Amino acid sequence: MLIQILKSKIHRVTVTQANLDYIGSITIDEDLMDAANIIANEQVSVVNNNNGERLTTYVIPGRRGSGDICLNGAAARKVQPGDIVIIMSYATMDFEEAKSFRPTIVFPDTKTNRLVD
Repeated sequence: MLIQILKSKIHRVTVTQANLDYIGSITIDEDLMDAANIIANEQVSVVNNNNGERLTTYVIPGRRGSGDICLNGAAARKVQPGDIVIIMSYATMDFEEAKSFRPTIVFPDTKTNRLVD
């Protein structure tokens, strides 16, 4: 049996931009992507802590070290700059494998969206 399990999570980052006039997706600083084990074009769920909105989109890399978190396209209607979001990706794996799997979770600084040592 295959199940969906949390693979990666960027916990509590601050939205820096909301760009309605874009094709779609979420732009994430490449440093955060690397730390969370998330790749370009990967599907992610985004949860907005400020208003409870949830959405699914895909990732495009942002400028490394910038702290950029930008919701693009229709997703821009679900967030405002300054909102705190959680970004999660999932993997499909065998039930037995999933029992011992540990997701990658990062806790950036919410003021700068940069990794904390």
